[in-house]
Amino acid sequence: MFYHVKELQYHAKPEKPDPVYAKKLQEILGGQFGEISVAMQYLFQGWNTRGNGKYKDLLMDTGAEELAHIEMLATMIARLLDGAPEVDLADAAKDPVVAAILGGENPQHTIVSGLGAMPSDSMGNRWTANYIIASGNLLADFRANLNAESQGRLQAVRLYEETDDRGVKDMLSWLIARDTMHQNQWYAAMRELEEKENIVVPSTFPRELQKEEVAYTLFNYSQGNKSAKGRWANGISMDGCGMFNYVEHPVPHGDRPKLRPAPTYVHDTPLAAMRKSDDTPDPDMK
Repeated sequence: MFYHVKELQYHAKPEKPDPVYAKKLQEILGGQFGEISVAMQYLFQGWNTRGNGKYKDLLMDTGAEELAHIEMLATMIARLLDGAPEVDLADAAKDPVVAAILGGENPQHTIVSGLGAMPSDSMGNRWTANYIIASGNLLADFRANLNAESQGRLQAVRLYEETDDRGVKDMLSWLIARDTMHQNQWYAAMRELEEKENIVVPSTFPRELQKEEVAYTLFNYSQGNKSAKGRWANGISMDGCGMFNYVEHPVPHGDRPKLRPAPTYVHDTPLAAMRKSDDTPDPDMK
């Protein structure tokens, strides 16, 4: 059950209207790493956690807070749109400056949402649940959470630099600080789970079933060999279960694929025709 408190978690009052910036702010509301994404991600991870221990509680605490951030951003966007001057389209046709301002606005803020926020990114793409990760493996999920908070904080910082509005900066400063906390908490949870499992990779798959001979090998698949000098190519692996090694000239381990001719009803190009059009016959096409 959720309980809504009418007061915002933090202030969301701009100094003045700015419909162009309102469009930009949509990114951290409804973009891939926006507040809608992290709220749904943490809540579904929490709902999918079997048991009611501290990890589920942490996920539900944070997911509920992200709902509060959605409300803060939606309120800020609405206030940035409220009172924005109307621009005559005829004037825009005459004045390139006015046309540029119009081009920076999102017309759907007026036409579709009635001067309100929308569940979409800064380009107007609707939010999609494809953005969220909730695998049921907490170690894998917490890593996804750390990445989501890192990306979201980066976008909020960039938006902070793009405005002089003290009210907007004040709210973003709060959100940036909360992203800092969330990055730290997910990292702490990851470290705790790693200590319990004593492994970097989630330990749900039997090690003897993976190809151990390549489990700690870095293959050189780009020009140069500078990557050989990294920690990831030398010494004990991060999980302590193997030794990193580097292969500068990797060779293929598989065979050249040979596909059978397609049945006639799919109307693929016949193999004979493909051989005639190529000056270098493929030995696999027989």
